[in-house]
Amino acid sequence: MGKLHINLFLKVIASVAATCLSGIMLYAAFPSYDLSFLAWFALVPLFLVLARTGPLYGILLSFLFGVIFYTGLFSWMFDLPGYKILHHAVLGVYLCPLMGLFAWLFCFTARKWGLNGALFSTPFVWVALEYVRSNLSFLSLPWGLLAHSQYQHPVLIQTTGITGVYGVSFVIVLANAGITAILYPLFFKNAASRPAAVSISSQLGRAAVTAVAAVAFIVALIYGYTVTSKPIEGQKIKISVIQGNIEQSKKWDEKYASTIMQIYSDLTEKASGDKPSLIVWPEAATPKGIQSDRGIFNRIKSLAKQTQTPILLGSSQLAKFRVTGPNKDAKYLNSAFLVDPTPDRSLPQRYDKILLLPFSEYLPYRETVPWSYLNIPDVNNFIPGKKFTIFELPPFRFGVSICWENIFADHVRKLVANGAQFLVNITNEAWFGETAASYQFLSMNVFRAVENSRFLVRSANTGISCIIDPRGRIIDRIIDKDGRSIFVRGKLTGEVIPLTDQTFYNRFGDWFIWLCAIYSLLFVFLAIIKKASGMV
Repeated sequence: MGKLHINLFLKVIASVAATCLSGIMLYAAFPSYDLSFLAWFALVPLFLVLARTGPLYGILLSFLFGVIFYTGLFSWMFDLPGYKILHHAVLGVYLCPLMGLFAWLFCFTARKWGLNGALFSTPFVWVALEYVRSNLSFLSLPWGLLAHSQYQHPVLIQTTGITGVYGVSFVIVLANAGITAILYPLFFKNAASRPAAVSISSQLGRAAVTAVAAVAFIVALIYGYTVTSKPIEGQKIKISVIQGNIEQSKKWDEKYASTIMQIYSDLTEKASGDKPSLIVWPEAATPKGIQSDRGIFNRIKSLAKQTQTPILLGSSQLAKFRVTGPNKDAKYLNSAFLVDPTPDRSLPQRYDKILLLPFSEYLPYRETVPWSYLNIPDVNNFIPGKKFTIFELPPFRFGVSICWENIFADHVRKLVANGAQFLVNITNEAWFGETAASYQFLSMNVFRAVENSRFLVRSANTGISCIIDPRGRIIDRIIDKDGRSIFVRGKLTGEVIPLTDQTFYNRFGDWFIWLCAIYSLLFVFLAIIKKASGMV
């Protein structure tokens, strides 16, 4: 009995260690570590463990995997003002059950179809659950998708223009499944001799899983090389990006208002020397709303006339994270304005942010859910915009996303579908501090450019301000003499090409994910009615 207990203890320790290893490796594949190669085999230890365990224990291990991965990925949240351990726990309660569901489906299908069948179905199930996490009402969080780890490899991510971001995640999971198929008999040499074990049914089955994974990877590489090798042709225009680097504590302090406007004015005058067609300021750049403060609007209008350049800027009516004061219950808009230098256009073109940030710009169901019990304070009551404005910059047109709107693929897709020839993202990430968050935001922006085959111009208050081409290559960014991209002040002028062609993804949206969801449901249904081929 003692020996059995020791063996059981060692197996538990080994399975926990393997699960932790998967979580750590996957976290390290993302910014700011950027060890992207790890994503291609980070899930293998977890898959090997799930292949040899029962559903309940598999769920517990997957919970552990989720805790490690998501805690690492979102560790920057601990630097946010007012963020507490309790909030991280609530985030984990939301995210980790999806990993538990994945584990249960893996173990269930392995019991019915054998490990070969479970491994083959794994990428379909994984990306279906990624989609659920990304589109669940106010809980939608398309952050840290597997594909995002590969943002620095343009050749690997070009299939995004066909399948959306989930296609890249699919290939990554499939590669992990293929490696698992190879390694399983090496780690568990006597598995086939045990009737109660789930084993790979045959050498042919192992070869099939591995071959499909290899073919998918090679096809993605060939397609990516073909796309990135083609030149991007068209009429070039210059766009200047301003990075004011205004500290969050000063943005809404009235005594710094004049200084803030002077910083943006000086940088804009410097940028105008490059003769750009458009100058872009970040989200909520002005210390007061330009619609409520005529003096600030007139100053920006005068600056546009002086430089003879349209200025795109973000302007909010109230500080995003201030919740005190007599106007706490008022309604506000987070907007982007295009101030034209011509005198006959007194009213600027405007876009009002549609996808607001829950728990920062508004409280979901604030009248019915007692958020205060979770120590979540009341927040500014911003209201969403209703129209996908396409800005006119004759003869060109462009679309604007504000802050985290750009992590939502379908939202940006609609801008291009409505006629945007290039994209602009304005954001204020000062409140992230010097953490991985800004780099993770950048990684997601890369995929919006590739999905829609559009140049993407990014203006961030404290960084990272850059220009991304339609192949996902970051062609230039604002940096200081020490190579730093965040919490530096500067301007960047680069060329973009307004484009009109639409990608397959832009035309048909998330067709790939629906295919994966249908396959997953069908596979599970067939597993339910099938007699078990083994026990997990």
